[in-house]
Amino acid sequence: MPTFEHGTVKIDVDEDGFMDNPEEWNDDIAVALATTEGVDNLTEEHWKLVHYLRDYYLKFGIAPMIRKLCKETGFPLKKVYELFPSGPAKGACKVAGLSKPTGCV
Repeated sequence: MPTFEHGTVKIDVDEDGFMDNPEEWNDDIAVALATTEGVDNLTEEHWKLVHYLRDYYLKFGIAPMIRKLCKETGFPLKKVYELFPSGPAKGACKVAGLSKPTGCV
């Protein structure tokens, strides 16, 4: 099982860098995982997306569809890609500590 380490953060991840234990997620882990996605500074807009994804995941056990994500956060898809260049599934979901999405987010 691979391990991701950044500063004081040390977590088990899958082969794609997603957390093995999403329940261990916290803000420090989010900041550390963001560096793997080319995001060195999480802004208020980043946190809005991350917390929306996290809350949705905790409530429903899956990541929301992209359309719902955009509608509920008010961010057009283009903005989501500006915030997380690798996209909502690979980037934003990883930073939010979700399991790797199985389909289209």
